[in-house]
Amino acid sequence: MTKPGCLVCGIIEGKIPSKKVYEDEQILAVLDVNGANPGHCFVFPKEHYPIIEQVPDPVLAKIFSISNKISSAVFDVLKAQGTNIFIANGVPAGQTVAHFMVNIIPRHENDGINLQWQPKQLDEEEMSTVELKLKEGAKNIGSFEAEKKEKAVRQLDAPDYISADEEDDYFTKQLRKIP
Repeated sequence: MTKPGCLVCGIIEGKIPSKKVYEDEQILAVLDVNGANPGHCFVFPKEHYPIIEQVPDPVLAKIFSISNKISSAVFDVLKAQGTNIFIANGVPAGQTVAHFMVNIIPRHENDGINLQWQPKQLDEEEMSTVELKLKEGAKNIGSFEAEKKEKAVRQLDAPDYISADEEDDYFTKQLRKIP
């Protein structure tokens, strides 16, 4: 489902002209008309998802598989010496269009593109604090598949695995990331 007013959805619907590099029933890849280098591509789902956290895992896997193949083509046919593959996820990360996409930028030595940043040195206490917070936030990674299987076999009258309050809190956190 596309979203009215979304630039990327306009491309998907053919209302905005584009140079298509790849297309199937779920995914579209187009050249960036204002690309960092010739061959700069966007790969995105045809269904509207503002941020990566909203993209279903199977669609995300397919996007990255296609991105990998396009990156290989960039090396082969454009004779790139490297590629930057990145996602701007949320306004503070530089996302300017509220539709999830992967950027593939062909790179050549001395091409003038600078994606460098100044490293921030954390002391041991700060590193430990961040580590603990991320471990806590990531503790259920990997359990999703097991949970899906368990939900499939549970009784219809069994209690939900997540309360409405927890679900609302999760979606509220995700909405804060949307540009």
